[in-house]
Amino acid sequence: MAKTYELMEEHMPAPSGNNPVVHTPSSRISELGIVLPAPPTPLGAYVESSDAGNLLFLSGMLPVVNRKLAISGRLGENLSVKEGQEAARIASLNALAAAKQHLGNLDRLKKLVKLTVLIATTEQFAEHAPVADGASDLFVQIFGPEAGHVRLVYGVQSLPIGAPLIIDVIFEIEPARQSTAK
Repeated sequence: MAKTYELMEEHMPAPSGNNPVVHTPSSRISELGIVLPAPPTPLGAYVESSDAGNLLFLSGMLPVVNRKLAISGRLGENLSVKEGQEAARIASLNALAAAKQHLGNLDRLKKLVKLTVLIATTEQFAEHAPVADGASDLFVQIFGPEAGHVRLVYGVQSLPIGAPLIIDVIFEIEPARQSTAK
């Protein structure tokens, strides 16, 4: 957990005076200098996002840039942990882009509830957690360490289009504001 707090401390400005610092997902992304990619498009007969109540579910996100796989391969075979972390970060940025497209505004995101990371690995590969940290660390930078998220990470034989990993996310969202105009 110390690593998580260190990441946040280096990216969060100190509050000044008695005014509490209020960070929204959009403001944190801007402060971090992140530009979201174009939202991904489905590879089959499904939608990228669906909400139910106060939860937003996203279809599996791949490390795609400009509609092309940015990193391909298998961890433990031809990809390093560092390359896996970068793939996880790219897939997470795609998740944020899909959430923004669905909600119209990232500031309706309250927190990341659950992150699942499937990693294409060799049988001997055992560094799943550090690879998944490429996604977790980005979400902690955006939502803060106090928001927390649960995570499941596991290795698989193959993934769509030769992707090294796929992430599945569930966000808690603010309800849409109702118009009071009549």
